Amino acid sequence: MQYGHVPGIDKPISRLVQGTVMLRSEQLDESFALLDGVFEAGCTCFDTGHVYGGGDCTRTLGRWIRDRGVGDKVVVIGKGAHPNADRKRVTPFDIAADLHDTLARLGSDCVDLYVLHRDDPDVPVGPIVEALNEHKAAGRIGAFGGSNWTHRRIAEANEYAEAHGLTPFAVSSPNFSLAVQIKEPWGGCISISGDADALAYYRESQMPLFTWSSLAGGFFSGRLTRENAGQPRDDYFDQLCVETYCSEENFRRLDRVGQLARQKGLSIPQIATAYVMGAGLNLFALVGCRTASEFAANTQAMTTPLTPPEIAWLELRADTRS
Repeated sequence: MQYGHVPGIDKPISRLVQGTVMLRSEQLDESFALLDGVFEAGCTCFDTGHVYGGGDCTRTLGRWIRDRGVGDKVVVIGKGAHPNADRKRVTPFDIAADLHDTLARLGSDCVDLYVLHRDDPDVPVGPIVEALNEHKAAGRIGAFGGSNWTHRRIAEANEYAEAHGLTPFAVSSPNFSLAVQIKEPWGGCISISGDADALAYYRESQMPLFTWSSLAGGFFSGRLTRENAGQPRDDYFDQLCVETYCSEENFRRLDRVGQLARQKGLSIPQIATAYVMGAGLNLFALVGCRTASEFAANTQAMTTPLTPPEIAWLELRADTRS
């Protein structure tokens, strides 16, 4: 496992971050076994959100942390201010409410990293930065950032922080994978895949990026092909993947991922993971592994770095990988 650091957090953070949407309090033994397995594989960082499982995912993670006595060893990401069916919720009130819920569910006085789950570009950044700084000063959060915020809004927020002597956003959490979205999977999704300006900004600043959906919603799982992409699907997430990623350009990328995987003796998901880890970014990849063995397979991808020619070839910027 490889580790990195985020300003404001004094614990090492694993470059692979385990998600928690699969955790269930009614399946406590299975949930604890998964968390035990990925922790033993070197994972020290776990991503949760106020909306996940109606709060049950966070409660289950908190129970495991307390039961195993690993609070001083793991880093928890809590996300809040997600919109609901009635309104956008990127406000100081909602930020505070979701944060207090998260702390209660974790059974903790502080969450290591608090990330705004969405942005509302109609809201000025100043009050948001002020509110997050108040919670940090009160000791409720160690560091903070934004998920699905554009790099321009991140820069605007940090310019405000600098001008007012405040702590800036420490991290950003956009979508990033080898596949480029042909359609937003849902409104307000921010992806930096294929976005030259965003990639240049993050490569220059080296801001820590907690990117999600390295496998492009399952596109790089190996189960989608040109032949079956048009078939009717009952599974919502499978259909969403088809609508978001199934273009000829992305299938050409998938073809090349398969070729490189066979050459290196790895799987298609491992090459897709190796791609995001080798993109020249200060990157932490969020993964939603259902088993400890699946997590371990992801860690293997980190030990097989891709060369710049291989990266260019996978991105269809070159005809050969040498």
